[in-house]
Amino acid sequence: MPGFEIFGDEERSQVNDVLETGVLFRYGFDGARQGHWKAREFEAELAQRLKVAHAHLCASGTAALSIAMAACGIGAGDEVIVPPFTFVATVESVLMAGAVPVFAEIDETLCLSPEGIEAAVTPATRAVIPVHMCGSMARIDEIQALCDRKGLILLEDACQSVGASYRGKALGSFGKAGCFSFDPVKTITCGEGGAVVTDDQDVYKAAHAYADHGHDHIGTDRGAEDHLIIGANYRISELNAAVGLAQLRKLDWILDTQRRNKAAIKTAMQAVDGVTFRQLPDPEGDSATFLTFFMPDLQSARAAVKALGQAGVDGCFHWFDNNWHYLRKWNHFQALRASARLAVQTLPNCPDYGSIALPASDALMERAISMQIKLGWTEAQLQQRIDATLAALKEVV
Repeated sequence: MPGFEIFGDEERSQVNDVLETGVLFRYGFDGARQGHWKAREFEAELAQRLKVAHAHLCASGTAALSIAMAACGIGAGDEVIVPPFTFVATVESVLMAGAVPVFAEIDETLCLSPEGIEAAVTPATRAVIPVHMCGSMARIDEIQALCDRKGLILLEDACQSVGASYRGKALGSFGKAGCFSFDPVKTITCGEGGAVVTDDQDVYKAAHAYADHGHDHIGTDRGAEDHLIIGANYRISELNAAVGLAQLRKLDWILDTQRRNKAAIKTAMQAVDGVTFRQLPDPEGDSATFLTFFMPDLQSARAAVKALGQAGVDGCFHWFDNNWHYLRKWNHFQALRASARLAVQTLPNCPDYGSIALPASDALMERAISMQIKLGWTEAQLQQRIDATLAALKEVV
């Protein structure tokens, strides 16, 4: 994703503000920082952008997930429904909470399906984490209604979809909390960073405390602060927040550019027989970080990836054969191979992750290819990419 493509004077200026004060810590040192509060500014602008009451900036998207689960009261023994197509951090954060990841089927949105969730619910289910993968959305209104009906906590992983929306409402703002990532290859980047957003005052208060060793952040003397709960250190530095603040202010331009480039490629690809596209519940809300399409079968998908690479069309991912984002290749997780015994291994409801069968998800993922959409293409480069893509795909189908 494009955050790293667009560093400029805006990021340098924000970072220099911090360096000139010498205050890299996000809390305290009020006088020395000369009025610069980069994390606070980022949080206020992100909350305004997403139309949520609260945003808390933290060290990473993974940290955001852990913070959100703690703040929402998800813990030991709770079952949390997750998709098999996600970055492994979603699952890791459930394990680190002492909870039990339970996998459910996805649909042609490549996100959790309401039907898959309902089939996975047990009396121990506490929460559902739909992941809005590759810049677009799950059927989030239906999932929200299902969670409300079942009395489940909805926690959105929108780490890959900042700026995306569903019917005008920001992804990440449908659940009790939403999580974002600002790592080096997200839509906007802090270098490393993440955020938890919520409309719930109690969730925000718990998140802010949990991310900073339980501090209540009352008053101006950090050493005199009380501790609300046991917490951890998931703080972001002012340097990282400064980079992200400049990037956040470029988000509209990023989205406009991605959407224009994606539309040009997708329109051209519609002429290729046998190629179909990912279902988008709200095409206008797509952040357009990827163009995901389906080949007729596994063999043609593998052939297409090879042909695209040979044609110089980079950034095309066949997730079914990729070690990063699909459960099928997570051998370490399937064996629960860890440096020490995990809490989940002590629980009577610990699944046998090595024997999970998700045939509907496999049938989709074996055919799916996601093409990265870049910001820096010139008109000539974009046309060259379109021509090379069409030629490569027509060799295969």
